[in-house]
Amino acid sequence: MRPQSEAELAEMVAGASGPLVLRGGGTRAVGAVEGEVLETGGLSGVVLYEPAALTLVVRAGTPLAEVEAILAAERQRLGFEVPDMRAVLAREGVSTIGGVVAANASGPRRVQVGACRDALLGVRFVTGRGEVVKNGGRVMKNVTGYDLVKLMAGSHGVLGALSEVSLKVQALPEAEATLVIEGLDDAAGLAALRAALGSPFDVSGVARVAGRSLIRVEGMAGSVAYRKGRLRARVAGDVTVAEAGASAALWRAVRDLEALAGRAGDLWRLSVLPTAAAEVAATLGGTAVWDCGGGVIWLLLPAGQAAEVRAVVAGRGQAVLVRGEGASPFAPEAAEVAALSAGLKAAFDPRGILNRGMI
Repeated sequence: MRPQSEAELAEMVAGASGPLVLRGGGTRAVGAVEGEVLETGGLSGVVLYEPAALTLVVRAGTPLAEVEAILAAERQRLGFEVPDMRAVLAREGVSTIGGVVAANASGPRRVQVGACRDALLGVRFVTGRGEVVKNGGRVMKNVTGYDLVKLMAGSHGVLGALSEVSLKVQALPEAEATLVIEGLDDAAGLAALRAALGSPFDVSGVARVAGRSLIRVEGMAGSVAYRKGRLRARVAGDVTVAEAGASAALWRAVRDLEALAGRAGDLWRLSVLPTAAAEVAATLGGTAVWDCGGGVIWLLLPAGQAAEVRAVVAGRGQAVLVRGEGASPFAPEAAEVAALSAGLKAAFDPRGILNRGMI
């Protein structure tokens, strides 16, 4: 099924006699869900773009590449730096903006500007009853009631099928530079990232990959030069600086997990306290890419270690199996959280037909 309008989408959901698999481009969904495929790619196009107001309203099936091209023409971007997961997940297809929101897909700049959900101003979606719901708008404001905008980001389609999203965007910076630090072990390299995060120099990326620690600053050219110099004076190890396009290439590789692409094994996304990152990774082994100062660990491990991974992470954060078989992508929720999740699911999808089994 491939609806061409929100009304068709609502009609198809309302008339469904069994489970539905919501699919944008199929490039980033986790887990295996069975049912009739409902593709949102027919819901495409820009509804409203106001560059001066840094606001974009777009239908959920619009390709991400199209959104990025429209913004680039006005020297703007999505601040949360969307990862391209196709290579590391061995998938093809065209990522859609609705899929980005449904997965709350966010990259290294999250440490500065927040995740996708923090840029989300409003949503329109169809519930499991086939009802159209609108929440939020084109500007940020405080309202009473449920914050469905934040709720839908990262819900993986289990509460509703997105039909339209409103996003705040940001201007492209005048300059960027990345400090590349070598000669430090993982513990010291991650400590350098945490120190940069705790500094007053407004870093926009702090990652560690292949034995190198990366610290990025962006903004006006004079400000970047000043902050780059101050940070360089504070760090140990062998330091070089990548500017402009060379810096951007480093962060595309971090964002898209190029170091882990094409390699066998299970891929985990661990969210932990940055101070625990080195110990967690050392305990589990494997190959790691650390993002967000160590708060996010992308870890490649041999298959079949779900129990060990979740035991090590328990009490320290969350472990999601992004690529692999034989285990649920998400760990069982605590009883109180599970009760909240079940209540929300019952309210928005009482028949349990949307992406059944995803969460």
